[in-house]
Amino acid sequence: MKFTDGYWQVRPGMHPLYAVEVDDVRADEAAGTLTVYAPTAKIRGRGDTLNRPMLTTTYSSPAPGVIRVRVEHHQGAVRRGPAFQVAAEPGFRPEVEVHDDVAVLRSKDLAVRVHRGDRWRVDFEADGEVLTSSLPKSVGHVTSDDGGAWTHEQLALEPGELVYGLGERFGPFVKNGQVVDIWNEDGGTSSEQAYKSVPLYLTTKGYGVFVEHPEKVSFEVASEVNTRVQFSVEGQSLEYLVIQGPTPKDVLRRYTALTGRPARVPAWSFGLWLTTSFTTSYDEQTVNGFIDGMAERDLPLSVFHFDCFWMREYQWVDFEWDPRTFPDPEGMLRRLHDRGLKVCVWINPYVAQRSPLFAEAAEQGFLVQREDGSVWQWDLWQAGMGLVDFTNPDATAWYVGKLEGLLDHGVDCFKTDFGERIPVDGIAWHDGSDPRKMHNYYAQLYNEAVFRLLERKRGEGEAVLFARSATAGGQQFPVHWGGDCDSTYASMAESLRGGLSMSMSGFGYWSHDMGGFEGTPDPGVFKRWTAFGLLSSHSRLHGSGSVRVPWAFDDEAVDVTRKFTHLKLSLMPYLGRVAEEAHTDGVPMMRPLVLELPHDRAGYTADTQYLLGDALLVAPVFRADGRAEYYVPEGTWTRLVQPDDGPALSETVTGPRWVTETHGFDSLPVLVRPGTVLPVGARTDRPDYDWADGVTLHAFELPDGYDELVVVPPSDGAAGATFRVRRSGATLTVSSDDAPAAWSVRAGAATAEAHGATRVTLDLG
Repeated sequence: MKFTDGYWQVRPGMHPLYAVEVDDVRADEAAGTLTVYAPTAKIRGRGDTLNRPMLTTTYSSPAPGVIRVRVEHHQGAVRRGPAFQVAAEPGFRPEVEVHDDVAVLRSKDLAVRVHRGDRWRVDFEADGEVLTSSLPKSVGHVTSDDGGAWTHEQLALEPGELVYGLGERFGPFVKNGQVVDIWNEDGGTSSEQAYKSVPLYLTTKGYGVFVEHPEKVSFEVASEVNTRVQFSVEGQSLEYLVIQGPTPKDVLRRYTALTGRPARVPAWSFGLWLTTSFTTSYDEQTVNGFIDGMAERDLPLSVFHFDCFWMREYQWVDFEWDPRTFPDPEGMLRRLHDRGLKVCVWINPYVAQRSPLFAEAAEQGFLVQREDGSVWQWDLWQAGMGLVDFTNPDATAWYVGKLEGLLDHGVDCFKTDFGERIPVDGIAWHDGSDPRKMHNYYAQLYNEAVFRLLERKRGEGEAVLFARSATAGGQQFPVHWGGDCDSTYASMAESLRGGLSMSMSGFGYWSHDMGGFEGTPDPGVFKRWTAFGLLSSHSRLHGSGSVRVPWAFDDEAVDVTRKFTHLKLSLMPYLGRVAEEAHTDGVPMMRPLVLELPHDRAGYTADTQYLLGDALLVAPVFRADGRAEYYVPEGTWTRLVQPDDGPALSETVTGPRWVTETHGFDSLPVLVRPGTVLPVGARTDRPDYDWADGVTLHAFELPDGYDELVVVPPSDGAAGATFRVRRSGATLTVSSDDAPAAWSVRAGAATAEAHGATRVTLDLG
């Protein structure tokens, strides 16, 4: 939100107060706080202290490398929940020191330095370098003629500093120059609205800022003051965290340690998902036809998803299979399991008036109410629908109980749709929560309730849901789905930008509708999108009014789907390790170049490519003519994907440089990073196999002196394996003390085979 009119003037009706100077500083070493009192005008004498507002800023630290800032005008305001859950490190206290000219709070290598001069200045420093600063007119409290009140901060940007994150944003990947409101709405990928808004940004200076407010946070990213990021909230106070890197990965590690790591997801979830699509007509025969068609064409399928109409129209949700199309749901689920498939069904927290559950929930007070005690209802989406109140523990237990019945019948996981556009005006939540804060936070309560049920019923590491809406902390309840895309190349690129922004916001896994959602893609769009989707963390074929089985497009679409499904399944020993890193460290599987290569400025703005893990560069093709333009970082990268027909592409590509290539539908730029040992599995028919059994270690451009461990994680109850890979001159040595079965090594044309705990050598010539 903008408060100024250019540099010198204030917008009509707005009345700002700014922290002008430091009057006093008080340190509490026991509490680990530093409190700064800042009048909003120059104090030249005692008389100036009268009738003069003061802003109070308190600095503290919940964990090493993190500094919390709380700016307050009036401290007596009622503080209603909900609030983000931020995990402090037990027993940690920052160092506090106060001098005549400066006051410092130090949290390990991150420090905040408050200058006690006659002009407001606060520096956030790491390793002797200023990361960002709060400068004159940065800390402010603004009132308006109509009774509104806001509190804001402005943190400085240095020349060339770029800003990322803020949740699932489909516009430009670099956020400089944008106005971003943290407010969940379902606007599709072509709009500035977002399903997953997260008040966290990262910059190329190696720090992040997390604004600890679930309600609307308005960001002016170099869009009101060109050299600053402003963030503001309604009310009398503002609270935020400055998070040290020094790399973007380190920022995400610290951030997810505070707000929750992405959960470990099961191996089967990385396989191909196929859905009925949204408004298509389908029954059990249709479903079986799709599954038979996939099997007949050697298209390995892992999960079948039933979209909304598994329930009867006008009755979403009642959690009952439509008897007209699914007369024997338990038998159908059993038959799908017999074919080796997992089953997912679509759910949401909205209860239509015609659903038998509406009267049941309304009578017990389980639906969100208006201030007058009536049930909040509207006719969008479903006629007369109400909204489950997850601030009511009894309502949550009631809702979860309905889902538990589905799990008992054989459903394996859920797609948690909706959870955005939550009403604000005239709403009374069961626990007294602030409606403005509940608007975004609702999705957190909804997804957590469903995910915890899945964990309880299916076991930790076996729980997975596809979430549509989220806020900060939502990364704990994966996987997250990206947007309602048009079936065009442009929307394909929009979707990727949303996914990359989510990656920079702490989300470990990401999926999208392969082929797009709205409309029917032409065969070219479908084939390009399918290759891209099968090189994402999770892969789902889904549409709106048309099906997404590959043979609905052409025979080549079948071939493309088969090739890239087989490729992904063969990469599971590698992807399994990358997924484990997302779970343990909070580093996403799909990584913008700036996240993985923070010192390569040429990659700072790249938003049409990414790294899948740390080793695979992927550049989807977004043009009908097959032209791909992508950036290759420094070193000699090796091509992993070659066309099946026609001339082979260059085996290696050396950077740093931009490359332009033309690709047929059966290829796209997928390059292996130099210095990589890529474990490739022996199976291409399913993701949940014994990854270590028959694994091949492919060595790419290993430098002399290379000495690293390559870990193949355990999968599906089978043991993993650890390999030590060393290069000395022209000799490559690979050993393992725990390999459970056959394995092999390949470096260029040289290969060697082994079995169990042993050592092999290769002559690299």
